[in-house]
Amino acid sequence: MSVFNYEEAFSRNIGWFTPSEQHALRSARVAIAGMGGVGGVHLLTLARLGVGRFRIADLDRFALVNFNRQAGASCSSLDQEKTAVMARMARDINPELELDAFSDGVSAANIDAFLRGVDVYVDGLDYFVFETRRMVYDACRARGIPVVLAVPLGMGASLLHFLPEGPGFEDYFRLEDGGRDEWPVRFLAGVAPALLHRHYLAYPEIVDFAAQRVPSTGAACQICSGLAATSVAKLLLGRGGVVGVPRSSQFDAYTGRFKRVWRPGGNRHPLQRLAIGYINYRLRRAGKA
Repeated sequence: MSVFNYEEAFSRNIGWFTPSEQHALRSARVAIAGMGGVGGVHLLTLARLGVGRFRIADLDRFALVNFNRQAGASCSSLDQEKTAVMARMARDINPELELDAFSDGVSAANIDAFLRGVDVYVDGLDYFVFETRRMVYDACRARGIPVVLAVPLGMGASLLHFLPEGPGFEDYFRLEDGGRDEWPVRFLAGVAPALLHRHYLAYPEIVDFAAQRVPSTGAACQICSGLAATSVAKLLLGRGGVVGVPRSSQFDAYTGRFKRVWRPGGNRHPLQRLAIGYINYRLRRAGKA
């Protein structure tokens, strides 16, 4: 087997990146909380871009229910820590990686260590961990770290950026404007104001926010990783063109549609209030609200 060589391994990136930009990616540090559906594939995609330093966090282990979408889920990884499996897969791509794994997840107790020296944070957290997500976003904002959020939706994805100079998590999602039982609805309206995926949900009865159950596809997670990795590269290299919330975008491969959205005030915008009402209506029709 040939000896690993960074320049050769990532030489096909050159052209889209200059040699000096590839060197900058090698020196960059990206933090990713969550190694499941999107987080795991984010790590592998960024490793293949040549990003050389990572902090990853997850407290879960791989299970059979993860097989449809999670990059590290396989028969050989069942019941293994997600951070350990994903770290092994990333190092198989680049054995020179500087990678710190937080197998107890990210929390108020370790957030300083998790974000120390980080250039960009990528959100791979489970949909329903709202308090942890808000804590991490607030910590990033206090440290001037941009946040990239790519959310899988049906057969597509939405993309949002929380930049240090822009609105924060609560400024945009306004979770506290509703009760805790409405937080999943408000989060969905915030990440997907265009709701491009709403027309082809074939079995709406499966959606149950109270039971923390939503459908997912591996196709959507792959689309997320491409969107997120592109944003991370632009942020790390200072290429510009990365706009923060209240602007967002959604691409849906099933319908072939792409839409950019601007919602000043986040979920307090009149159109967002309509979206929240629409989602609640669909849940009631499915008997889940």
